[in-house]
Amino acid sequence: MNLKDVHNIYFIGIGGIGMSALARYFKFVNKNVSGYDKTETPLVNELMALGIPVHFEDDLNSISNEFKNAEHTLVVYTPAVPKDFGELRFFLDGGFAVKKRSEVLGMITRDTFCFAVAGTHGKTTTSSILAHLLNETDMPLIALLGGISEDFNSNFLLRGTEYSVVEADEYDRSFLQLAPDVACITSMDADHLDIYGDAAELTKSFKAFAAKIKPNGKLFVRKGLPLLGISYGIEDGSDYCINNIRIEQGSYVFDLKTPQGIVGNVRFNKPGKHNLLNGLAAFAMAAQIVPKHYRLAEALASFKGVQRRFSYQIKEKDFIFIDDYAHHPTEIEAVYQAVTEMHPNKKTMVVFQPHLYSRTRDFIKGFASSLAKFDHILLLDIYPARETPIKGVDSSWLLGKIDNPNKKLIQREKIIDEINNCQPEVLITMGAGDIGLEVKNLKKQLAYAD
Repeated sequence: MNLKDVHNIYFIGIGGIGMSALARYFKFVNKNVSGYDKTETPLVNELMALGIPVHFEDDLNSISNEFKNAEHTLVVYTPAVPKDFGELRFFLDGGFAVKKRSEVLGMITRDTFCFAVAGTHGKTTTSSILAHLLNETDMPLIALLGGISEDFNSNFLLRGTEYSVVEADEYDRSFLQLAPDVACITSMDADHLDIYGDAAELTKSFKAFAAKIKPNGKLFVRKGLPLLGISYGIEDGSDYCINNIRIEQGSYVFDLKTPQGIVGNVRFNKPGKHNLLNGLAAFAMAAQIVPKHYRLAEALASFKGVQRRFSYQIKEKDFIFIDDYAHHPTEIEAVYQAVTEMHPNKKTMVVFQPHLYSRTRDFIKGFASSLAKFDHILLLDIYPARETPIKGVDSSWLLGKIDNPNKKLIQREKIIDEINNCQPEVLITMGAGDIGLEVKNLKKQLAYAD
């Protein structure tokens, strides 16, 4: 299929972070774009403000007639949509070109020099830093991101078509649709066991992704992962290595060793060793086409961040409020490490919304252990996303496993009361569901409205 011959692009699940980036891209290149989503969100409203019609009922009558022309229409869907969904069945039965988001991503990037970031953690931040580095060094690129970059205020950037930056998503083995020139694997912790069954199958899939890299391409691998590639790490002798770390005025300052030499006194403003690794991976990838490493170091220092990735909402002397997307025990551990490093000896409170029944079941011990480290824990009900309930798997079960007396299961309307009762010095809202929608309201109620 040649995208140049397609006039109409219809999205089923247009409001997803990856889907909305594709919708923005096709709108930008003057395609006729429309779609369905089950929920009206700020992201969906932004698409509608761009002139993209979106409806919220599974109703064929809501689809404009031009999108019912199979010859000139491409239908893009997310794997989260059930196979018996009415609109999806209509297009499948009608002989339309129906493709997953990952397939379309592969089609867009096929004729570019493609940078792809894979890993169970860190994809969005690493790819956002990489896009920022390439943009700051004037590289003509497309970036389709899994989060809202605070540098672009978007999950989409189009500055040319020579290079592309994308996330290589392991869910549903989507990343096997890509054939990158330069790739990175940040982590391979067990996740998505509803798809893979066990960690060994997940590892096998990452190895299959590594094999998709184009001839003469390069693979960057966090040191310690069971894959051959150019290594990166922190004070561990990696090919690309951060050494001599210190903290100055709330930022990391360090020396960065590359195969070509050392870049000294590099500054990076995002807290947490996990974010340092993300920045290092992005630097190493960008260095394959940007020979002036000092320019990359300057760009690294100016990176603002990604919404909901250790995003400071309030940063006062006596009170800190951070919002984060963490939804896996390893990610929660990383947030805890960053909080305690940057704000030592402060009383912490975490408000956590578990994401998926299956993930909660599969990693119950890890969730309990990582959450117990915070001083106070508030749990919301599990955000189901694409899943139906699993008997016995709920937030009460998780709460019972947390070895910390300062814990409570609450409804979201009680969050502010608990904050006021506890008076934490550092508040963290955390999860991959819709907890992020509470942030603006919490800031307002805490008298720190924008």
